Amino acid sequence: MTMNRTHEMVSRLKSLQASTPDIEASAVVSVDGLIMASALPNDVEEDRVSAMSAAMLSLGERIAIELGRGTLDQVFIRGEHGYVLLMAVGTEAVLTALARKEAKLGLVFLDMRRTAAELARFV
Repeated sequence: MTMNRTHEMVSRLKSLQASTPDIEASAVVSVDGLIMASALPNDVEEDRVSAMSAAMLSLGERIAIELGRGTLDQVFIRGEHGYVLLMAVGTEAVLTALARKEAKLGLVFLDMRRTAAELARFV
């Protein structure tokens, strides 16, 4: 991936976080588990986020198919301190976002969907 494409993707991630304060961090990860672009805090390991995102996407796709739910659209994880949200970016990548516990999920999903569509042009 060229540096210019990576820069554009990072710019889209930062814009997502600026326009949606409930999103604390975000990244674009390939289905192989490699970071393509990220706007993660320094205390979050990119490699860990990318590996877990790819694993969750793969498992989510398998579950959706096996249980007759159709094509996977998103994976939603709620924890004690907030959310981990994954959304497909085309067929080759996933947008991962960490959201606050108090997040307005409707707005978060709307902004993530818009950003995923923009990011798909660069994947």
